[in-house]
Amino acid sequence: MSEADILSLLRIALRSGVVMAAPILISALVAGLAIGLLQALTSVQELTLTFVPKLFVIVIVFWLTAGFMTVTLVGFFERRVLPLIAG
Repeated sequence: MSEADILSLLRIALRSGVVMAAPILISALVAGLAIGLLQALTSVQELTLTFVPKLFVIVIVFWLTAGFMTVTLVGFFERRVLPLIAG
């Protein structure tokens, strides 16, 4: 296994990680912006008001995208990692 193979595997692994994390991160960003706007409009500065809804959104999005994440991760291992171990 050469350096180019290792760097290619690392590049693909990082890309897969970003693709799997993107739905959760984007939903947390949107929820945080919406809650921040609501807090700015109502002048309510409660810390739990930002934490609980964001946590709820993250759990829901994770539940909805868990199958996609599993398929992405299994595909990465089957196509990239197992041939390197077996070969």
